[in-house]
Amino acid sequence: MTKFSPKSLLASLLLAAGLSSSLISGQAIARTSSLESGEAVFEVLASEIALQRGEAGLAYKTYLELARQLDDPRLAQRAMEIAITAGAPDLALQAAQTWDSIAGPMQTKPKEVLVTLLILNQRWSDAVQPAISLLNQQTPTQREITLQQIQALLSKANDESEALRAFYGIVSSLKPTPKDPSILYTYAMSAEKAGHINVMEKTLREILRQNPNDVNSLNALGYSLADRNQNLPEAFKLISKAHQLSPKDGFILDSLGWVNFRMGKNALALEQLQQAFNIKPEADIAAHIGEVLWVMNRPTEAEEMWRKGQQLDANNPTLKETLKRLKPDWSVADVGLKGTWDGRFAVKVTGLTEGTNQGGSGGFTLTQDALTDVLEIRNPMGGSIAKITIKPGEASLERDGQVITAVDADTLIQNALGLPLPARGLSDWLRGQTRPGSNASVERNAKGQVSKITQDGWTLNYNWGNARSLERLTMTRSSNIGSIDIRLVFDTPNE
Repeated sequence: MTKFSPKSLLASLLLAAGLSSSLISGQAIARTSSLESGEAVFEVLASEIALQRGEAGLAYKTYLELARQLDDPRLAQRAMEIAITAGAPDLALQAAQTWDSIAGPMQTKPKEVLVTLLILNQRWSDAVQPAISLLNQQTPTQREITLQQIQALLSKANDESEALRAFYGIVSSLKPTPKDPSILYTYAMSAEKAGHINVMEKTLREILRQNPNDVNSLNALGYSLADRNQNLPEAFKLISKAHQLSPKDGFILDSLGWVNFRMGKNALALEQLQQAFNIKPEADIAAHIGEVLWVMNRPTEAEEMWRKGQQLDANNPTLKETLKRLKPDWSVADVGLKGTWDGRFAVKVTGLTEGTNQGGSGGFTLTQDALTDVLEIRNPMGGSIAKITIKPGEASLERDGQVITAVDADTLIQNALGLPLPARGLSDWLRGQTRPGSNASVERNAKGQVSKITQDGWTLNYNWGNARSLERLTMTRSSNIGSIDIRLVFDTPNE
């Protein structure tokens, strides 16, 4: 029978867990002697056994605590891997942050993982500094590969504006500037989103200097000039060239219609914009068509087109700006709001399999003050169940004298209460508005009131009172646990 020393047993366990000593610094290697104690070996072994039994949470917690105690990055990496396998991205991010802090500033692998997890958790602004730190340690070739990977993740962003601003913050810090045309184009678009129009224009002109037939840059520069009502002859020339190179591109046709509108050719502009919408039904094109119709004194048709735009994406920046300027009673105010709602809720979850139905009911009070929402949930007898405070990027739940925090309010409530109650964006929805930061569809009734919103997987159906106050709201969605049906009835709506 072969005998294993604690040291060899630990090495075998770490090897089985996929933990490579090459990922850690020399300083950390020097400290691994503390890992070779019998107690540490036992905890690692117990964690792996717990993992095999399906107790991922226990294994994760043990590995992470041990990593912090022994200052060993391999254990934090293992905790992160467990969290990823268990489908817990917030816990994986926490472990990755610990891994990076323990591994030291010269290790790039933890930073690569940390940046990726921050972005996948939609924490784009938090990813800026770790990404800059990583890129500053890489060669020019490695930099371009990393930037291309970040660029690819932009398409997964819930809030494109936030993601592009983060991308600008990352690339603008680099010296020298990247040479890849694709990265430069995205950098130009991110500069515009960050409010640096001069950087955007300079970057696009540099791309066109190297490649005069770059269709995307021709269109982007021309549209930017037209949208700002500047140098319209050049804008028309740029967009016309892009249109000749790509005549069936809906976005370029939209730009052509928009520059003609700026030049006072309303009938031609409307024709081109409608062609663009038929090719590419997008909310920003609908916003442009509506504005042209509005200026041509055809308000009914303009409103109908804006309705179509809101059904496509009510959070489209161009559409929101247009409505705020021309149709203020339809606009969405993002800040400076206050309100209070009192009411009752009933939740019914119809499971995917027989016998898994569940639900609950009670009362609630939601108070909104600018960007902070406070949601108090009560049981049917009126006793307090929990108090949830929701701020941008952070949520906390107070219950039985204990406070739990998380990035996402909906996940926090689900984990703490076992009820799939939506809290993130609830105050916006109760006003009949969409939550900023993700795509949404809006439908309106004959009175112009919001009758239906689809966002974040939820479908919301509204019943308004005679005083334009919300009386009932039904919220439904399908999930991995089954069909969720929530009914809200209001005692005091938004007073």
